[in-house]
Amino acid sequence: MVMLGSEQQVVHFPVSAEVPESTRHLRLRTLLFQFLKHAFAEVAMLGSEQFVYWDPSDPRACLSPDAFVRFGTKNEDFLSWKVWERGAPHVAVEIISDSDSSEASWQEKLQRYRRLGVSELVWFDPQTPEHPLRIWDFVGDDLLERRLFEPWAQSRHLGGYWLPVEQADGDLTLRLSRDEFGHVLFPTPEEYQAEGRRVAEEALREAEKRIAAFEAGLKRNP
Repeated sequence: MVMLGSEQQVVHFPVSAEVPESTRHLRLRTLLFQFLKHAFAEVAMLGSEQFVYWDPSDPRACLSPDAFVRFGTKNEDFLSWKVWERGAPHVAVEIISDSDSSEASWQEKLQRYRRLGVSELVWFDPQTPEHPLRIWDFVGDDLLERRLFEPWAQSRHLGGYWLPVEQADGDLTLRLSRDEFGHVLFPTPEEYQAEGRRVAEEALREAEKRIAAFEAGLKRNP
């Protein structure tokens, strides 16, 4: 809450709202938040679907990005994000759903992001596989859309490349990769652990092969 004026008017900033979300959108948003948190939780604050407020006098001036990142401090829990207390997010991501799939709806949301002051805004629409990715950068005092000539877009804050990646089940997901081809994806915790197990198992197999070869050599040359 914020106190305004001599009459000490109380401004209430809600921390939640009943907004329907499809299971597909939930899967995509959860995946996005998981790999971002795994990569940046030690150096940045991260959120997903929390209200972000930028005007201390107007609780209607808010957004709830599917993911956002603000560098400068280690991650911690919070209920809502107030720009006048913590600063504007450096990166925000919107996974497009049916409610904001129209261009008019998106332009209205884009105006809000301009007022918010986010540095990098990522738009991902899994239902338009021909052109699923768009990106805006804050230049001067405006958000300007970047012209993309490739299916990927380099992040100017996260040290990687945004790109669509198709999963085994056919779902088109938004991922961040250390290379523009998606060969070295930023992993989720589950993927990181699975890769660790794969490397350990491969090392064990190689060790077993060397032991077997050594034992076979002893039998040939006792």
